[in-house]
This record gives sequence, structure tokens and C-alpha cells, in this order.
Amino acid sequence: MGALLDSFRDAFGVLRDVDAQQLGAGRREALDALLADGLPGPREEAWKYTTLRTLERRTFAAADAVAPGFDAALLAGIPAPRLVFVNGRHDPVSSDVAGLPAGVTLQPLSEVMASGEPRDVNFILRRYDQRAEVFARANAALADEGVVLRVDAGVRVGTPVHLVFIGVPQDGDRAWHLRHFIDVRNEGALDLVEHQLSSGEHAHLSNDVLHLHLGQRSEVRHARIQSDAARATRFARTDAVLAREARYQRVDLELGAALSRHELNVRLEGDGARLVANGVLLGDGRRHVDTRLGIEHIARDTACELLWRGIADGRSRVVFHGGIAIHAGADGSDAALSNKNLLLSADAEIDTQPVLVIDADEVKAAHGATVGQLDANALFYLRSRGLSQAQAQRLLTVAFCREPLLALDSDDLRQFLLARLDAALAASLDPSAPAETTA
Repeated sequence: MGALLDSFRDAFGVLRDVDAQQLGAGRREALDALLADGLPGPREEAWKYTTLRTLERRTFAAADAVAPGFDAALLAGIPAPRLVFVNGRHDPVSSDVAGLPAGVTLQPLSEVMASGEPRDVNFILRRYDQRAEVFARANAALADEGVVLRVDAGVRVGTPVHLVFIGVPQDGDRAWHLRHFIDVRNEGALDLVEHQLSSGEHAHLSNDVLHLHLGQRSEVRHARIQSDAARATRFARTDAVLAREARYQRVDLELGAALSRHELNVRLEGDGARLVANGVLLGDGRRHVDTRLGIEHIARDTACELLWRGIADGRSRVVFHGGIAIHAGADGSDAALSNKNLLLSADAEIDTQPVLVIDADEVKAAHGATVGQLDANALFYLRSRGLSQAQAQRLLTVAFCREPLLALDSDDLRQFLLARLDAALAASLDPSAPAETTA
């Protein structure tokens, strides 16, 4: 067993109230499975392009019981309602849940575990049986903080809810495991923005799992901006379930961290459910960016549109797996996946795997992936209009990355994301530009 798993075992030994809400047995079972199977190697298909050999030799201390301080200016432009977590701990001073309408509850998981009922936190007991689900297992064993957000039937939240996760330097490398549960009942509506950012350089590990349930005819627009510190490690998993005629629209911006991996799993379980999931993967320096989609069409007349763009520069590596499965009986499904990538350096690497499995009749499905360089004719045209080579490359790259954001039907949210993306691209394509730390 490597140093990483040793540190996870040690963290379990100091977990706060491990048996709270009758969770102890389930937590121990998840830890035992994790330690017995160990970390997946390169022969594990799901980890073929993302090696854990270096991470396996590292150790991480458990997060402190109290959130450390940080520069409050980092929250500029992130209004209430918001929940703020610093190094995996809820920061009540920086959080502000004012403005939430009746029928909406927004709480840290620790608060729900302390005062709620076992059924309020039973999502933590979800089993993960595959060895490839190594960090979901670690989360099931070790998570004692996170977000619980519930929207009652028919309630439409008129202002975006912001979830802010900040990493700050501390003595030694720390690890934290957050578990989130978001439940939007029938005909509810929610705009949600996740900010994953840093206040100073660190090499911590964060490991999040989010469960999202959308009731019948509900609507959720979800933006996630990952802008972690340059040496940080982030594992994130989103498991979403959509009921009849639910609509889920999201955009992911992967802009930071040394190693980041996000698994987005969506089950379209109700007739007429619809998913629009777009994203941008930005690799530069020696960054490793890994995104895996697992979309399942289970009911009739469901639809998914997936538009992803990747950029690899320097010695970075960008990995994308886009899996779509249309199950038997899911007639009338409409699925489309596009993954286009720009390779800006001879030392960078891009691995893309579009996968489409169809077990139903009368469906419409398409998928495609490309890896290429900037168009020489377009570069020549811009150079002929007086732009420098660097200016022309930056202009074309920005235009290439903006497309996934244009699908958002919220002007405010779209402009917010475009500003963050443009700032990250400016810093990436112009190393002399000041580093951005806000998201």
C-alpha cells in the first residue's frame, strides 16, 4: 500500500465523529474496499491516460477542524447567497445565505450531520464497487463536510447560488473530501455556480463528489470554474439524475491545478429529459487535465448535446473521454458529442476517446473528435492585417474556446464565464501577463 493510501487510512483514524447518523459501518466498508483494491494502474481502462504513480508516493495530512484565513478580496464579485469553504472547512464568517426564497435550504453538511436525521445524509452511504472509483470510495469513507441544497417543488430561485471552495497555503500538504447533495424538486429552478480557486500557492489535494437530483420539469443551470493553484491536485465527480422533462444545462471551465480529473455522470431517467453539457479544458506548462463523461439515455425521447474544447500547450496533457450509452427502450433519443482540440506545442499531448453505444431503435446519434493546430490561412490573414504572430494566435485561440459558453441561455452567467475564460487564456498564452487568482 502506497503513502497516499496510508495517509487516507490515518485520516480516517482522526475523522470527526465517524459514527454520526449511523454512517460508521458504511464508512469503514468503503475504506476497507479502498485499501484492499489499492490504486488503479495504467491497465485499468478508465485510468489509461492518467497515471497515479507520482501521487501514490505522496502523503497528505487531514484538514484542520477550523477554516484558515485568506484574503477576503478573493470574494469580490461573488455575491450572496454563497457558502464558502476554505481548505475543506466551512467558513461561516465569509458565507452569506441572505436572499434565498422560502422553500430553499442551503446548509453545510457538517451542520446537517449534527442536527438532522439519518435520512438527511444517507446519500453518503452510496456504494462504489469498481476499483476505478478509487476517489469516490475515499470520499465515502472520509467526507465530513460539503453542501446540502434543497429546492422545494415549484420554487424558482431567482438569483444564482454560489459555492466557493478556496485552497490556501498551510504547513505541509493537506487533503479534504467534500460530499455535496443538491435536490431540485418538481418544476423547481436553480442557477448554481461553483468556484474552485486558490489564495496563494499550495500543493493540497481536494476530492469532491456531488449528487444532483432533478425532479420532473425542473431546470438547473450549472457553471463550474476550476482555477486551483498551479501545484494543486483536484478530483471531482458529479452524479446527476434527471426525471421526466427535466432540463440540465452546465459549463465546466478547467483552468488550473497540476493534476485535475472530473467525472460527469448523467442518467436521463425520465421521458423527455434533456442535457446540455459543454466545457473548456486548458492545458499549459506541465498541467494534466482529465475529463470523463458518462451519459446514459434510459427513457424515451431524451436528448444530450455535448460540446467540448481542449487546448494543450507547453508540456501539458489533456485527456477527454466522452461516453454516451443509449439503453434498450430509449427510443427517440437524440445524442450529439463534439470534442475539438488545439495542439499548440510539439511537447504537449491530447488523448480523446468518443464512445457511442446504442441498444435502441429509432435514435439519432453523432459523435466526433479532432486534434489539430491553428489554421495557417487564418493566421496569415490576421498577420496581413497588422497583427503579430502572438496576437493572431491568441485571437484565434480565444474564439475557438468561447463556443461552448455561447449555449448558455443566461446572459449574466455567460458573461461571467467569458470574463474568467478570457483572463485565464491571457495568462496562459502570454506568460509575462500577471497571474489571475480569481474565478
